[in-house]
Amino acid sequence: MTRQQKISRAQAQAPFFVGLDLGGTNIKVGVVDDLGRTLYFETIATEVEQGPEAGARRMGEAIRRAIAGAGLDPREVAGVGLGSPGTMDIPAGRLVDPANLPGWQNFPIRDKVSEYAGFPVAFANDARAAAFGERWIGFGKDRKDLSSMILLTLGTGIGCGIIIEGRIVNGEHSHGGEFGHSIINFHNDARQCGCGKLGHFEAYASATAVAARTQEALDAGRSSSLRDRLKAGDELSARLVAEEAERGDELALEIVVETARFLAVGIVNLMHTIDPNAILIGGAMTFGGHRSPVGRRFLDEIRAEVRRRAYRFLAERTEIEFALLGGDAGYIGAAGIAREAFLARGRRQADS
Repeated sequence: MTRQQKISRAQAQAPFFVGLDLGGTNIKVGVVDDLGRTLYFETIATEVEQGPEAGARRMGEAIRRAIAGAGLDPREVAGVGLGSPGTMDIPAGRLVDPANLPGWQNFPIRDKVSEYAGFPVAFANDARAAAFGERWIGFGKDRKDLSSMILLTLGTGIGCGIIIEGRIVNGEHSHGGEFGHSIINFHNDARQCGCGKLGHFEAYASATAVAARTQEALDAGRSSSLRDRLKAGDELSARLVAEEAERGDELALEIVVETARFLAVGIVNLMHTIDPNAILIGGAMTFGGHRSPVGRRFLDEIRAEVRRRAYRFLAERTEIEFALLGGDAGYIGAAGIAREAFLARGRRQADS
């Protein structure tokens, strides 16, 4: 998806919020108004190797720079939201063991970023923040009927954000929505997930899994135009598979369809457990989404497999669609979570 169109300070509605989407390579920083519209956006390198303290300091600097770039007085900013990958303790504001942030274990990131930025910080899992963004101003915008939805973010792994009756599911131990590590194959020869366990959903349906399954097919002697791309120096990836599927390569298209069917199995499990209004597909691996014939075929195959496997009542009523905000969902959702925290503080003060 294209980046959200920015608005000017004159068009914006106070109060304002800053959202950060922390990744293993980059950090997205955006300033949004009370309606979720972006005034300012930038990306900075995470520089994981510099350590978490340096990372928190740089995030604090980026927050202040973003506020100035949006033309705001810091007093107009009501809060900051931070979405982060990996295992975490949300009530404590602490990263526990984030796989994409080596050396950042057991770091009190919420309070450190707050200290360097000078603002209260709301802390969330990145996929849950993205789901909140889609519910707030993306797919769920102006949809009062959309009280419950799920976002699956497809990339190196599979993130999952679950919203039930307008509330994010964090879980008792901050691990609600770790659906990428649900088990869809319990046999001893099941595929190994990046976490080291066997048979997990993301071991079959993530971008990493797409590359691995494609390589296995090539190693088994399957003919494919992908061989020429690899000989030319291209890296085997889900993006490369999508490109060759667009050109009509049989193996590449077969991998896309097979991935859709694996995804459908996970989606049916979510439907039968959560019963949401909608399940959205987002992240880096949508095979072009609605803009591409392959992306549309991907979505059609997911829907068809869901119809084959789900209760008919649910299959007829659950929307399955591509997400709308693309890579902006994380920082917008993080800002939206900061907005919710700000509103909650106001309600508590009014009640006291």
